[in-house]
Amino acid sequence: MMRTRALVAVLAAALSGLAVAPRPAAADAPTPLAASWEGPLSTQGRYIVDATGKRFKLQSGNWHGASGTWTGSGDDEDPANNYASETSHRVPLGLDRVPMSKLIADFHTLGINSVRLPFSNGMITDTRPVTDAGVAANPGLRGLTPLQVYDKVVEALTADGFAVILNNHTTTTRWCCGVDGNERWNSSQTTQKWLDDWVFMARRYRANKRVVGADLRNEVRRDTWDNPNWGLGDNHDWAAAAQQAGDRILTEADPDMLIMIEGINWSGIPVDGLWHDRPMLKPVATLSQTLVRSHKLVYAAHFYGYTGPQHTGADGLGETHDYRYRDLSRADLFAVMRDTATYVATTSDRHFTAPVWVSEFGVGKVTTDKDKAWFANMVDFLIENDVDFAYWPMVGFQENDQGNTWGLVRYAADGGLRTVVDTDDWRAPHWRRLIAATGHTGQVTPVRAWSMLQGIRSDANQSARMRARGDWDSGARKLSCPDDQRMIGISQKGQGGLCTDAGVADLWESGDAKVVKSESVTTDWATGFTKYQCPTGQFMNGYSLRGDKVSAVLCAPGRVPLAGAGRTLWDDRGDSRPASGEGGDYAYGYYKAQCAADEYAAGIAFSNSIGRYGTPDALYCRKLSASQP
Repeated sequence: MMRTRALVAVLAAALSGLAVAPRPAAADAPTPLAASWEGPLSTQGRYIVDATGKRFKLQSGNWHGASGTWTGSGDDEDPANNYASETSHRVPLGLDRVPMSKLIADFHTLGINSVRLPFSNGMITDTRPVTDAGVAANPGLRGLTPLQVYDKVVEALTADGFAVILNNHTTTTRWCCGVDGNERWNSSQTTQKWLDDWVFMARRYRANKRVVGADLRNEVRRDTWDNPNWGLGDNHDWAAAAQQAGDRILTEADPDMLIMIEGINWSGIPVDGLWHDRPMLKPVATLSQTLVRSHKLVYAAHFYGYTGPQHTGADGLGETHDYRYRDLSRADLFAVMRDTATYVATTSDRHFTAPVWVSEFGVGKVTTDKDKAWFANMVDFLIENDVDFAYWPMVGFQENDQGNTWGLVRYAADGGLRTVVDTDDWRAPHWRRLIAATGHTGQVTPVRAWSMLQGIRSDANQSARMRARGDWDSGARKLSCPDDQRMIGISQKGQGGLCTDAGVADLWESGDAKVVKSESVTTDWATGFTKYQCPTGQFMNGYSLRGDKVSAVLCAPGRVPLAGAGRTLWDDRGDSRPASGEGGDYAYGYYKAQCAADEYAAGIAFSNSIGRYGTPDALYCRKLSASQP
């Protein structure tokens, strides 16, 4: 979450170099939360679903503290050196004031079903026991390290039915989010360390199926000198780092985890006249992640009234003349949130279609009329678009209802409670209607999945089976679909591919894949061209390239007979794709050939003759049997 003090630091550095309904009475209580859903979670199109296929809308709160509240100087136990004088003691906030059982009981009154639980990489290796004062209301936690306390919190939340999303919020255990050493996943640490920490954390909770997600990194943003990017292939490429982390978690730690990927929160120098932007999920339209396991990807974005599409949120020094979200009309606010984030969920049948989780938004009880209007509109937007959400923060401190009033539940030093549902809290009716608006409920009808592959920067080898097999075409750039999908589209250049389960899922049920590097065809479907074709009964699940030249096609045995009528699609001079646009543009700026949804790809044709360069010039498509499930 961007803070003014930190954002002034961004500018200085850049210039020197940049509603809650109360829980019903027992007599008419609904099904207890713990019994209302079953983990693990997965996705179907824009929705998250539980193990039974029912919608599980993330109605979440952020319980911060383990990521740090220390502002970076002085004694980290001194309230004066912690954000808003709220000292977390390196553990989730409030354990010094309220027993954990009371905290969790109060969370239930909010109507939430899930908790985003931030942590720092520093928390993992912090061997200093939490001070007795830090867990004064929970003596059973005395002598534990921050990670051990985090374990106890996860255990208690999930035992009471809450879904928990692990969130790598910071590198060091301190308040964020400006130029503070926590800007990127590899700020103040290596990418390898960050990846290894994620594997460690996911493995740690693997047996607990109510630990449902890994929110890979909070608010990726510019540091003093450099912007993060989405797809350039360098050390600042967030799209690639998130892909790598998601795949490692799913293959090495926990195959059931949801992988939450936030967009880029900030790029550019926040000075009038210089380029700056909040890209969020805009780049996903042309470069989305395809994880090694399908139906595990969720995208995330943050919205606060005091920030804006090109506004950091700073006041005074560092403030630009760009609009803040609270300055926008309702129509303009809705449009910018759709264009930068929720289009990913509401645009169906595309390679980027996925649930979107607004994993941070919030406002204080004491605030301006503009912020009140923004929050009402924000709630309207979440309801109208049926968007998953997580309020920031869930827990705060107060004395006589004074102090930082953002928290949904706020505790005095003696444990006295004020909440968002208090009659004098203007947010109460908005929170109540937000929680009451459950949106789509019940079973979610399965929808066809589409996944893009791009091999320009590195292999896009997303078949778990082929990863286990090793390097199936040494020296070539390899593209392969997740094991429950099949390849349906290629690009002439740009090393792109499109995968789907349309028409039939899990087509590759058993048997080893075949790498085809020579021509062997039963019909000449591309006269004068070299044709690499899968044998009858097999479908194309990938291909490989040396530069843009075809090296091999990867063929997998079908679980049902495959011998449908064939046709040739050419991409040497233009696109050959369905008019519906199904799947979306998976190789932006390049010619593409894409079979219809009731077909499968069976081969690629190319030529090395004069004027030809061995690129994939044609795709052979064959009909799926109409009788297939």
